[in-house]
This record gives sequence, structure tokens and C-alpha cells, in this order.
Amino acid sequence: MSRRKKSRKKSSNSNLTQSILTTLRKQNAKPINYKQIASILDIKDTNTRNLLIKKIKQLQSEEKIEEVSRGKYIIKASTNYYIGIADVTSRGQAYIVIDDLEEDIFVNQKNINHALHGDTVEVYIFKRNRGGKPEGEITKILKRKKIAFVGVIKIQERFAFVECQDTKMYTDIFVSKENIKNAKNGDKVLVEIESWPEKAGSPYGKVIKTLGKPGEHNTEIHSILAQFGLPYEFDKEVEDYANNIDTTIKEEEIKKRRDMRGDLTFTIDPKDAKDFDDALSFKDLKDGTYEIGIHIADVAHYLIPGTILDDEAYERATSVYLVDRVVPMLPEVLSNNACSLRPNEEKFTFSAVFKIDNKAIIIDQWFGRTVTYSDARFAYEEAQFIIEKETINEGELINIPSDISITGKTYKVQNEISKAILKLDELAKILRRKRMKQGAISFDKVEVKFHSR
Repeated sequence: MSRRKKSRKKSSNSNLTQSILTTLRKQNAKPINYKQIASILDIKDTNTRNLLIKKIKQLQSEEKIEEVSRGKYIIKASTNYYIGIADVTSRGQAYIVIDDLEEDIFVNQKNINHALHGDTVEVYIFKRNRGGKPEGEITKILKRKKIAFVGVIKIQERFAFVECQDTKMYTDIFVSKENIKNAKNGDKVLVEIESWPEKAGSPYGKVIKTLGKPGEHNTEIHSILAQFGLPYEFDKEVEDYANNIDTTIKEEEIKKRRDMRGDLTFTIDPKDAKDFDDALSFKDLKDGTYEIGIHIADVAHYLIPGTILDDEAYERATSVYLVDRVVPMLPEVLSNNACSLRPNEEKFTFSAVFKIDNKAIIIDQWFGRTVTYSDARFAYEEAQFIIEKETINEGELINIPSDISITGKTYKVQNEISKAILKLDELAKILRRKRMKQGAISFDKVEVKFHSR
């Protein structure tokens, strides 16, 4: 027999062995005989049936399967079963990431058994491949990471299918004609998997939303939202809870904080910003030193652990900024109002306050909760216009031209704000030169203490 024929025979025997083990494993400890195994594997010719019987006896002698009653077998319990997360490639192969194992488990496409990227799965490790890496088979899908996918629908005479745009999704989704909703051929749609029959090559699904024609701006934006599961709207219960939060600045809360409302404070953000997350404050201490504050909205003040709002914020994790819109972490009453450091409004903040000299050496530092008042709002272009002025004479007011003004009209900047921006820029440049010279920032000698007030 030639080497090639021997190799084919060995491969065929190995595949049959693996098929027997897979069949018994899927029975979940229900005993079956060789005729039932043959039926499941669609083995009909006598030669292969005889080989099947031989393989069953061999697996029994190797103690991989067990005869629990006359002629009926089950797979023996094994320690080679693990639970992990499927990292699926675009070719339909997978690597199972398991916490307890140093190496990921490779799973060939034929052994992926309908698992999708990110699914929590049970995997059986049965051998090492030629490269010495462990190889296995997915035996159970314990939890789907996602069942909704974005893709382009192709409508045929009797059925439709969706070509998914997710590169990790290795198969189309079959959609029956009654489940295409109002989608037209070539539309981008959001499709949800309903089932995946064992012998079906593709999952069965239904269109739950038509997103529009590919390439159109709104279509692509909504595709991004849908593909990554970004919840653009809040549930009514979350909105109602947020709208009932008391966001007024109360005296009893101010007493618990460092009151910095009298310090010159302003924000610098993009021209089209809707919320203002951080602010700078500046105070000339008249002894060659300055007190500089960096302030962020104290969001935690409004998020009580265990509430529906806290749970929603935890799930969203952060605000997501798209080309023309924001998917906020918090409802508008907080994200654009209470937690936005808007000009001429008092806000609860969390602050880092530094005392710094003209050589940009930090003399003292303070971290804690504060209450601040923003005196002004600037766009980057406006702040840069002031910086390029470089020097300002006493009493001089800088005119911000209409073409870069937030308001679209020419206006004058207060002298003290212009001076603060120039000094902050000067100190920032000194710090930057130090950092570039050192090649890194060292925090070894920094001792951070948080203060309630």
C-alpha cells in the first residue's frame, strides 16, 4: 500500500473514532447500540458497519467508552472537558480561551458545532495537532454572546439570507419569506437568530429592523449602533428615575466639600460639544506661585449603588462618540445638565488642585470633592487664538473674531481669563519640555491624599 493510501486510511479511521465519541457525547449519558450509532452517522454499507463495530470494541478496550448494558454504550466521564470563551476566526475556526489553561484550545471548523464568536462553550480536548498545540471539539454552547447581527439581505424567490458584516461571523443567516418584515433586496438589516437545527449549515433568523440602503449616512450610523449593541435610548424606568433625582446645589452638601466657586474657572472643549466634562481653575497667589485646579463632574454623587440608574451606567460603561451623535452613559438630565460644567452654573465636582511655581514645580497638591462655578466656556480655536497673542497689556481685552467665535459674533475676553490661559500654556510647555527631556513621567515620590473637604 502506498504512503498516500496509508495516510488516507489512518485519517478515515481517526474521523470515524471521533464521530463515534461525538455521537455518544451528544446523548448526554443515554446508552445507545451500534445500530443507532450507524443510523446517526448515516452508515449504510456493510464494510463501514463492520469497521464501526471494530472501532466501538477498540474504544471500549481503551476505556474511552463503557458498555452499560448488553450492546449499549455511553462515553466515559473525562477530565478533558473545560469551559471557555470562543474566539472565532473569519474562516470558521476557533480558539477557546480557558482561565485554567495556559494554552488556548484550537477547534477546527468541522468541530465548532454552531458556536459563534464570544460564546461561552464546553470543549472536549482530544489530541494535540502537528504543531503540538491542544485541539478539541465544542460539545455544548452554554451561553450565546449575541444573537443579533447586522448584514445585507439577499432575497431569493422562496427565501432570503443575510450576509453579515461582522468578520467574525462565518456563516450567512437563513430567513424565510414570512420573516423578512418590510426589508427590500440589498437593504442593511438587523437580523436575530431564532434557531439552528443540528444538520443545518446556517442558522434560521428573522429580520427585526430595516436599517436602510448601504452607504447612506444614517444607515451606516444605525448599523454601528446595532452591530455593537449600543443602546441609543434609555428605558422609560431609567429615564423616570433620573428625572426624579434632586440635582439642586444644596447648602448641606456644599458644607461637605471644598468651596471653589470664587476661583476663576472655565472650560475648553470642541466647538460643537454638548456636554462639558472638565474644567480648569486658576488663582494667582501673588508670591510667584499659582493654584491650578482640574475639575471633573462628580457623577458618583448622583449614582447610588444598586439603583436602576447605577446598573444602567455600569452596563454602558462609558459614553460613545460617533461622527454625528453621542450614545450617552447617563440620561440627558445628568449628562447634559447636572454633570455638565456649563458656564454660569454651580456644579458638584471632583478636583485635583495643585500649588505650582513659575518653573512648573509642584509645591503642594490636594484631591477631593468640591463645588465650582464655571465663569466661561471656550472652544479650542478661541483658546488657541488667545495663546497666539502671547502677551497682554494690563487692562487689554482680546477680541475673538466672529469666524472662530462659538456664538458666531465678535466678543471681548475678560483680561484675567486671557492672562490665566497664557500662564497655563506657559506652564504646560515647561512641563512638556521636562517630560521630553526625561523620556518618562515618574510618580514614585507622589503621595496622594483624598479629602472630603
